[in-house]
Amino acid sequence: MLQDATAEALVERLAREQAEKRLPAITAAVARDDRLVWFGSAGEVDGTPPSRETQFRCGSITKTFVAVEVMRLRDEGLVDLDAPITTYLPELDNLRCSVAQLLSHTSGLRAETSGPWWERTRGGGFNELAASSIGPDDIVCPPGRRFHYSNVGYGVLGEMVARLRGEAWDDVIDRELLGPLGMLRTSTRPVAPFAPGLAVHPHADLVLAEPEHDAGAMAPAGQLWTTAEDLCRWAAVLSGSRPHLLSRDTAAEMRLPLAVNDVTDRPWTTAHGLGLQLFNDDGKRSFGHGGSMPGFLAMLRIESETKDTVVVLTNATSGMSQTIDQELLEIVRHREPSAPPTWRPMAGGLDDSLLEITGTWYWGTRAFVITARRDGVLDLTALTLGREASFCPAADGSFVGLSGYYEGETLKVVRRHDGTLSHLDIGSFILTRTPYDPAAGVPGGVDAAGWRGSAPEAEHRHHQLGPRRRE
Repeated sequence: MLQDATAEALVERLAREQAEKRLPAITAAVARDDRLVWFGSAGEVDGTPPSRETQFRCGSITKTFVAVEVMRLRDEGLVDLDAPITTYLPELDNLRCSVAQLLSHTSGLRAETSGPWWERTRGGGFNELAASSIGPDDIVCPPGRRFHYSNVGYGVLGEMVARLRGEAWDDVIDRELLGPLGMLRTSTRPVAPFAPGLAVHPHADLVLAEPEHDAGAMAPAGQLWTTAEDLCRWAAVLSGSRPHLLSRDTAAEMRLPLAVNDVTDRPWTTAHGLGLQLFNDDGKRSFGHGGSMPGFLAMLRIESETKDTVVVLTNATSGMSQTIDQELLEIVRHREPSAPPTWRPMAGGLDDSLLEITGTWYWGTRAFVITARRDGVLDLTALTLGREASFCPAADGSFVGLSGYYEGETLKVVRRHDGTLSHLDIGSFILTRTPYDPAAGVPGGVDAAGWRGSAPEAEHRHHQLGPRRRE
């Protein structure tokens, strides 16, 4: 648990948010190391402060549950992310996008349904949705061209999950995700105690009840009701800490930025991966998802480095600060910074052939250092400006890039005839122990005169420039 002074600062910030933004009720929670360390609330529901059991509607955070189930289907070999959605829903012959493009909001499909605002009207079945909102005129840009948020797209993904599993999408979520996680206060319709959805008058201290209904085929885009505590449990899945439900590699794949939400004349602050929103706050990265429905606002944010998690839920159509979640995390980070794990020597040592690769290397005149992790992964770090990456070992003795410019590229360890280490080859880039080692086969060769104290004269310059073009 957090220190009393930290908890008091969080309570004060939440109370100020409720009062200044005129929110009927608000709850928040912070988790560290996959454990709830603080819960707070302000305002009232039916005359009393909301408790840990009080449900709020979480809106588009629902999409993360659908996305995780799609990725589980992929991991089982039942879905190909690059396959056209018509592979699984053949009647959608107007929708020429892939499953991955639907997950990342790059499908080109319209944002909302063509009928009345789906968030405030009762929904119908999928056939009705397809007929009204997934026709030729509902494609607003070519698939894969740019980011365009699509609620309709998640209605499509929910239907795909239902058909492949043979039961309703929400029954799949309940059986495969909510049950195993003990998320007993998460449901598709409100279960008491719950906060009513309210709109607050912009110019008077009055409220108006917002409608609540079953969104039908659009429910996968924003139907779920939940609690701050339950969403902290869910965050552990998204961060890769529940590998029995979602592998660490798949969780990491979901939070790779695929489509930037580009706003003209502004630096990018949000992007989308495979079902997750990604946040870039002056270089500090986090992920999760926001949510809004008539009467409700929600935010789930997980810091990429520490995995510290914050959840904020309120029952107001608008008004909550856009930075309240970041401010709550900053209070915790400032007052109780995460301690690094204790360093210990690696058990079992390191293979000599791997240890031999570590140390200083040069690509031309740029210096790098290679260090080895406990799992055999090599980290390439630039001592000056340069491309950095990590490489995992492959079965043939080479290494494959995990990130950055060299992602997917091969690092080969090149040895001399006597078995001694000569150089490293990363996709034709030669790294040597000394700058431009002439014995390492540097592309283009190394000047036989070697390093010298002055620049060579530009001899036969007219030959270097090539023949003069005739007029």
